[in-house]
Amino acid sequence: MTPSDALAIAFDCLAAGAADRRSAFHTPTLATRALDGAPSLRTVVLRRFDRAARVVSLHTDRRSPKAAEIAAEPRVALHGYDAGRQVQLRLAGAARLHVDGALVEAAWAASRATSRATYATAQGPGAPVPAPPPAPRDTEAGRAHFAVVTLRIDALDWLQLAAEGHRRARFAWDPAGVLSAGWVAP
Repeated sequence: MTPSDALAIAFDCLAAGAADRRSAFHTPTLATRALDGAPSLRTVVLRRFDRAARVVSLHTDRRSPKAAEIAAEPRVALHGYDAGRQVQLRLAGAARLHVDGALVEAAWAASRATSRATYATAQGPGAPVPAPPPAPRDTEAGRAHFAVVTLRIDALDWLQLAAEGHRRARFAWDPAGVLSAGWVAP
């Protein structure tokens, strides 16, 4: 196995995560820096992966804390682990919040009705409420709150656990897109 093979496996995992709801990489953990400087983690849904551009896409409510956190500090990390394959991926890069435009319209149009309804709550994510609110039913009312987060991968750490010896590779792309890759100690 070469580092190139490891990168191909990592990209295959991301592609599977975007395409298959049962993939372990479908729901990775996104790390941002909270506005008070503390780390902030949450599970997200991987919606799209563009292998050539090294971009993953997620959906969010633009009223969510993560939207403000990304606006304040676009450097984020994404972590996923597949226990069956014993593969961990750690991605880092610059995130961007998209609230309008063709990318957002296409993502909204491709979303299932149940997903669209989640953005129609009267309160934004994390707002105090006296009791759990009922599930929204209007599948179009949430469009004003819907946003797409894209993350361009600038660094990727691939780790495969194995009884015969763990393997770990690190990949980094410079601003011109030139890749440096190599094995690192697990």
